[in-house]
Amino acid sequence: MDAPSALAALRTLLRGVSGRALPGVLHSIREDDFEDLLQSNEDAMLRIIADELRQAMPEDAMLSSEHKAMEKMEQSTKPMVHLDAFLYEDSFVDQMCEEGTMNRHYCLSCGSWKTAPLEFISHSLSLVELKFLFQHALPDLTGKMLLDVGSRLGAVLFGGALYSSAARLVGVEMNKDFCELQEKIINKYHFSDKVQVLHADICTQTSLLQDADVIVLNNVFEYFLDENEQTRAWTCISSHARKKGAFLVTVPALEESLAKLQTGIDLKTWVEEVQLDCNVYLGPDTDNEALESIHVYQVR
Repeated sequence: MDAPSALAALRTLLRGVSGRALPGVLHSIREDDFEDLLQSNEDAMLRIIADELRQAMPEDAMLSSEHKAMEKMEQSTKPMVHLDAFLYEDSFVDQMCEEGTMNRHYCLSCGSWKTAPLEFISHSLSLVELKFLFQHALPDLTGKMLLDVGSRLGAVLFGGALYSSAARLVGVEMNKDFCELQEKIINKYHFSDKVQVLHADICTQTSLLQDADVIVLNNVFEYFLDENEQTRAWTCISSHARKKGAFLVTVPALEESLAKLQTGIDLKTWVEEVQLDCNVYLGPDTDNEALESIHVYQVR
């Protein structure tokens, strides 16, 4: 039932309510919380997966094997916290702040009220961002193949399996520990018919880059590779991700990722950015500013 039909049905239903009871019914409708109606079975499944992964990870969702990422975060000009957006939705973070187990601000001068917002970085998309990506930003993926470069905890793969009709979803991840975590979820929740994870360097998987209909690159190299390695990776991707009409999904924008690197990549001859409408409501955790950080490009 579409929106106009639903409103017509609601009006018909309300006409059957007695005049004395109608004001109370309307008041209850205004005051009631109908957010639970927005949660689909797919949302519930992703939250169950996120909860399971959250139990298996340290609170900052960083593994001891991620030495380079930790070093880069420590080198930041102001305190930076890794908060995995897939594991910790905004409502969850709000609850942790209320309980005093997490803060959003740090003190600029110890003992004073002079504070500043902490800088948060996530290497995963949130549930809301996944819904936006698969239900609004990308076209129908029936029969298509999606490649997630640096699949980490598998959020994009599991989101694609639940929110899209993609035929195949492949993650390429260099960290063996993350590959093992993803494999456990794939096997437990029976995703193996369409989801696959490879423990590999993306530069060794050029055939996947050539065949993919969608390539996802979410904060993929900056925190895990030095500039020479980043240049090598982006050069490889731009050389092989040439399937006409294929989509690249990036956070941040390609222009930002390449700005400090000497890659020689000419974006104008490679891709064209797709203009996205980020003014959507996907539930109480919708953060339109976060949605604007997602960029989609189509290969020319």
